Amino acid sequence: MNVRCLLLVATLLWSPHLSAQVNTLPSQPHLLVKGQAERTVMPDRFTLDFLVQSTMPSPGDARAKVEHNVATVLALFKANSALADSIHASTLSISPEHAFEGGKQVFKGTKVVRRLRATFVRLDDVRAVLSGVESGPELQITGIRSGYAAAAGLRAELKREAAQQSRRSAEGLASAYGTRLAGLYTISDVAPSFAYGVQAGMWPAADDDTGVTPPAPPAPAADIGTTVEVTGTRIAPETLQTGTITFTENVYAIFLISP
Repeated sequence: MNVRCLLLVATLLWSPHLSAQVNTLPSQPHLLVKGQAERTVMPDRFTLDFLVQSTMPSPGDARAKVEHNVATVLALFKANSALADSIHASTLSISPEHAFEGGKQVFKGTKVVRRLRATFVRLDDVRAVLSGVESGPELQITGIRSGYAAAAGLRAELKREAAQQSRRSAEGLASAYGTRLAGLYTISDVAPSFAYGVQAGMWPAADDDTGVTPPAPPAPAADIGTTVEVTGTRIAPETLQTGTITFTENVYAIFLISP
């Protein structure tokens, strides 16, 4: 576990020209702190996505081909311990398929599409599914995604840790300035729109003494680890690897202070 708190700004005065921020920052003397908690875990869920499609002059033939491939993949899911509540097969999608030939739009047939998805708890089961699939234009493995089953509980725990850390940091910062906390004004996991000239993502790291402002962080991503795009007819088990997943929770707190 890696828990950090990045302390950024302490202010004792609030100017009238900052009235545009009245809904974000209090007019009373206050300080603003950020708490951050992180934890890196090994993924324990692996999701496979398949695209099954066929284009033929006969809609019935195209549908039969798709249903045959769907049945094959579903059988592999069940034979290799896919989580029962994770198996998903989309409804049948049927549409005309055209192509431009000689400057003209030519009807090529009826396209039938279904998508399949299942989640596994072991990479060995994923390997077994992949080794049993003959992939090609009509049966494509579109991706492998890793995740963490206890992500929701972990995020809640990290949020509590970040909040507790922000409180301790606020108390230490107030003491350093010879003042004390008078109460909590706001707390949020979304960075406020500062009137300090500092925006979200520009908080320096606690151990960063270079004076260089780091770039803004990317938008939060889903709980996804290493994503592997799969091509070819057979997948060698050795090509499947998984990395770690890092969860980060931030808390921004504004405390009122008094002399």
